[in-house]
Amino acid sequence: MDATHAASEEGLPISCEDLLSQLNSWGISYVLHEHAPLRTVEDAKAVEGALLRPGEQALRLKNLYLRDRKKRNYLVSLEQDRDVDLKALGAALGGGGLSFGSADRLMEFLGVRPGAVTPLAMINGASKGVRFFMDAQAQQADSIYMHPLVNTRTLAMPRADLMVFFERIGVTPEWI
Repeated sequence: MDATHAASEEGLPISCEDLLSQLNSWGISYVLHEHAPLRTVEDAKAVEGALLRPGEQALRLKNLYLRDRKKRNYLVSLEQDRDVDLKALGAALGGGGLSFGSADRLMEFLGVRPGAVTPLAMINGASKGVRFFMDAQAQQADSIYMHPLVNTRTLAMPRADLMVFFERIGVTPEWI
C-alpha cells in the first residue's frame, strides 16, 4: 500500500488531518498543496514548478529512513538533489553499516508508509528513539517543502516554524 491521502489515513498512528490540526493549534504556519501521489524525487520535480513561489529560497527534501548494524533508527532529510553514499553517510552519523529500513519498521518507528517519509514523522519517531539528521542547507532556506505524513499533499513551511515544530515535539535536529 502506498501513502496516498485517502487510502493512507487509515492505520496511521497520527493522520494527516490530525497533524494539520496540531500544527494549527501551535500557531505553525504552512501552505498546503494537494497533488497526485509523489513517490520519488523525479515525481516531485514534475510538480514542483506549480508549488514554488518566485524568488523563494526553498529546500525540497528527500528523506531516508535508515537502520545501522546495531539496529538504531535514523531519519535523514537532505536536499533532494544531494548524492548519497550510504557508507560515507554512516561514518558521518557515527553508525556504520547503514541500510534502508523495511516498510514495516518505517510504520513502527515513524508512523508513515513508503513514499511519505518526512521530517514531520518525527512526531511519532521522537518517542521511538529515532535520531533525526537534517541537511545544513535548511538553515538558509526560506521555506522547506515536505509531505504531511501522506504523499498526495506537500507543505511549504517557513524554516522558523519547522524549528518550532521540532521544539514542540522535543526533537533537536542534528545538522549534516
